[in-house]
Amino acid sequence: MDAPKEHTRCPARGTCPVFLAMSSGAVRYAPSVLGPALDGNLGEEPWDPDSQPHPDEGHPPPLEAVPVPWKSVGPCKSHRTESPRGLAETPGGEEAQGEEGPAAAPLDVLRLRSSSMEIREKGSEFLKEELHKAQKELKLKDEECERLSRVREQLERELEELTASLFEEAHKMVRAANMKQAASEKQLKEARGKVDTTLFAEFQAWRESPTLDKSCPFLERVYREDVGPCLDFTMQELSALVRAAVEDNTLTIEPVASQTPPTAKVAAVECGSTNTCALSGLARACRHRIRLGDSENHYYISPSSRARITAVCNFLTYIRYIQQGLVRQEAEPMFWEITRLRKEMSLAKLGFFPQEA
Repeated sequence: MDAPKEHTRCPARGTCPVFLAMSSGAVRYAPSVLGPALDGNLGEEPWDPDSQPHPDEGHPPPLEAVPVPWKSVGPCKSHRTESPRGLAETPGGEEAQGEEGPAAAPLDVLRLRSSSMEIREKGSEFLKEELHKAQKELKLKDEECERLSRVREQLERELEELTASLFEEAHKMVRAANMKQAASEKQLKEARGKVDTTLFAEFQAWRESPTLDKSCPFLERVYREDVGPCLDFTMQELSALVRAAVEDNTLTIEPVASQTPPTAKVAAVECGSTNTCALSGLARACRHRIRLGDSENHYYISPSSRARITAVCNFLTYIRYIQQGLVRQEAEPMFWEITRLRKEMSLAKLGFFPQEA
């Protein structure tokens, strides 16, 4: 059988802070509605851990059944071995820690939370400002890119239009040049087709045995139609001397110097002035003079007279080249060159000559 239970005292009766506080009157047990508050010190009655006090004996109801707002100061430690001095100081220190620690912790948490919220708000505002600046800069860059893109497109269109216009203009120029060339070739063929067959036949006959004899049909025609009229000047006597010197290839033409040499002799007074042409007898500025053969006489001539003499000299020189075999061409190119030289004699006879003459 089990031994009878003895009423034992609480092992922490002298060290439990709750017991000490209630015994000294510092803490009162105040249940909310279950019973009145108890004043005074609690008696030191034997304590049975298994027994429960009864309400009718003047004891408060069990702590488990009474919802009392109580601050925990930690569990009681029954096996603590401390000095009496330490035990005396413990209740006060634990009470201070129990009152100040829990109250200061929420304040610190609130401060940390408020600081965190403030930092978060400031960081959010800063990020919003930076985001706004970045969006603004991005918008400006987008506008600049769009403007540059429009400029590039405009330049490309202008370049394409310019290229197309240049190509079209070049095509028109080439087409016009081709048309002109075709027209010139056509006119040349027509002109060649209209050439006097008699004159060309006379040239071919002369070319087979070239000579400088004026009695051949070809040269007789040229002298009669071109050379004679071109060298027919007003001063007939000097004109005949000039024609003979041209045919003999002994005529010399030289520019007029600033001063007439003293050894120069003038054939006639009226023909020896630089302001009067010796062949035409007209008052003209004479920038050239002629000398016949080995004669020391010089005759001042006008630009028109000089052009007529040089045109005849050019024709006779080409005839001499053919006669000497220096021109190696077909008959047709030779004939067209002779025709050109005859044209120059005709123009000079009419008074048309280059300005440098």
